[in-house]
Amino acid sequence: MSSENIDTRTRILKSSLELLEASQGRGVRMTDIAKRAGITRQALYLHFATRAELLIATTHYLDQIKGSDARLEPSRTAQSGIARLDAYIEAWSEYIPEIYPIGKALMAMKDTDAAADKAWDDRMQAMREGCAAAILALERDGNLSPDHSAEDAIDILWTMLSVRNWEQFTLECGWSREKYGKTLKSLARRVFVAG
Repeated sequence: MSSENIDTRTRILKSSLELLEASQGRGVRMTDIAKRAGITRQALYLHFATRAELLIATTHYLDQIKGSDARLEPSRTAQSGIARLDAYIEAWSEYIPEIYPIGKALMAMKDTDAAADKAWDDRMQAMREGCAAAILALERDGNLSPDHSAEDAIDILWTMLSVRNWEQFTLECGWSREKYGKTLKSLARRVFVAG
């Protein structure tokens, strides 16, 4: 791929990200993204065959520029299931405020926009994989509470850490990032860790 194509692709992703952040859930059209990127709509489709593909790529681009892999490294390299659970919750609770404008836009659009629904589902499935890794690490260590099967524990953790719940705690109840993270870690330990 030539550097011109890489630059154009990045320009498209940056434009898509900016428009999504500004849209607050109002639809963002391919035409709008192409115009902002300074290319034709046809040129946009040379890089992204569908709007869903573009929106998914935009969320991955956001993860890239926000350094999500580096943020998750402590969880991925944790030496115990409990440490992995704590590190994952900490990383996610610190990350939500940074991705929230895009998340809010996609959540607002997803019920009536199949492409936005696909993009949101893609990111939430990735987040669920992180929850699964933490719960399965607890299970491997013999520390998963007998109150829940691993599959149920994954579902519960995934729901506990949902963006909607974060909204409720921080925006509606006024909790700080620190209080949210500390409380969720404490709750998770009580719910998922045996003994």
